[in-house]
This record gives sequence, C-alpha cells and structure tokens, in this order.
Amino acid sequence: MSESKKLTKKDITMLGLRSSFLQASFNYERMQAGGFTWAMLPLLEKIHGNDKEGLSEAMSDNLEFINTHPNLVGFLMGLMMSLEEGGKENHGAIKGLKLALFGPIAGIGDAIFWFTILPIVAGISCSFASQGSVLGPIIFFLTYVVIWVLRIVWTHLGYNLGTKSIDIITENSETIANSATILGITVIGALIASYVKINLLPVIKVDGGIEVALQADFFDRIFPNLLPMCVTLLLFYLLKKKQVNPVVLIIGIIVLSILGSWVGLL
Repeated sequence: MSESKKLTKKDITMLGLRSSFLQASFNYERMQAGGFTWAMLPLLEKIHGNDKEGLSEAMSDNLEFINTHPNLVGFLMGLMMSLEEGGKENHGAIKGLKLALFGPIAGIGDAIFWFTILPIVAGISCSFASQGSVLGPIIFFLTYVVIWVLRIVWTHLGYNLGTKSIDIITENSETIANSATILGITVIGALIASYVKINLLPVIKVDGGIEVALQADFFDRIFPNLLPMCVTLLLFYLLKKKQVNPVVLIIGIIVLSILGSWVGLL
C-alpha cells in the first residue's frame, strides 16, 4: 500500500466480511442501505478521521436507496472506498458511481449465482442425495462457503481496480448476464428432463386379453417425457402469467401427488 493510502489490506478484508450483513436491516424504503452503510462505516471513519462533516455527508449518501446483489456488493464497496480515499473532490463521483453500478452488478450476480451456479449445484447435489449419498448436502454447503469466501476476493478486486473497473462493468454487464442466463436455462432444461417424473399407473385391457400400460406403452412410445414437460410449462405459465405464489404451487403439487397415489393414478 502506498503512503497516501489510509486503508490496509486487512481493512479491505474486513469490509468483505462485513458485507455479509448487507441485508441485516433490509426494508422496503431504502432496501439494503442500512447494512451497506454499516459495512463501510469503520473504513469511512478511518478515512475521514476528525472530519465529522465529511463522515456525516458520506454516511447520508450511503443511506440512500440501494438494491444490489449480496454476493457481489463487496466489489462496489471496494471501488467506492478507493475513491473515498481521494478526498472530497470525489464526492460527486462516488455518489454517481453507486447509482450507476448497483443495478448492473445486481443483474450480473443474479445471472451468475441464482440462475446458473446454484441451480447446477443443486441438481448435482439432489442427484447424490436421492441415491442416499451424504455428498449431496456437503457439496451444496461447500458451494455456499466458497461463494461467501469470494466476497473478500471481489472486495479486494474492486478496491485495487478502482475506476478502471467502471468501463468493464458498464460495457460487458449485459453480455455477462445474458451468457450466464443462457447457460443456466440450458442446464435447467436438462434438470427438468432428469428429475421431473410422472408415471401413470393405469393399465388398459384391449381385445384378446392384451394389456396396455398407459405410461410405458402409450406416452413413452409416442413422446417420452411429454407429461413432465407439460407440467413444467403449466407451472411456468402460472408463475409468469397468472402470478401464482410459488408456495401455493408447491403445496398443490404435493396434494395432487398424494391424491393421485391414493386413487392409483400415479
């Protein structure tokens, strides 16, 4: 660290760890602003020292509305701290930077974590767990641990890159998000075919004493996995178009599965 820098590597590491509490005071007026400010407060105090007016101004700005991705927020915090050390002349740039980047960072984080990494890992973990292997929950837990530890890496990266990272994010955020989303959707499609199972039990008797299994001899021969695909598309329609609560759909599937098994249909 150069002599002009007031923050040390330890400070930036602690900032990454404190970013874990981003949503600890979540509210619908300012979203994550409380946790965002709390995470950076020790560093702001160290930078501004006895300048209470500057510290108050920085805190007020950071308490304004923000809603970004929890796993990548450290990158934004590190970037803002690198500018904060520059003094009051960077005040406007810091405020504008926060407003300009928290949206793109949220989009990138959603595409990478919620739509790609976690669904893929969840599918792999469920595969192990369904076979009775303890590796299922262990893999899923370790993935979360790795994602959490990477908060420190993103925070140091944002701090070290400084303003150089602004163009990288603004120019490539859409490409990164779209690429991750496409990969995630492809994997989800494969998981649907592998894990959504519907097996109809009824057997139809025809002339000559021949029995035709509705599932094996009819649906599977005409269009394998037709019923899982139809159910998946129906649930997607209800979620997307009718805005049905996911909890209602989950409970509905459980109830219908139990009733179907009770009457001998499934």
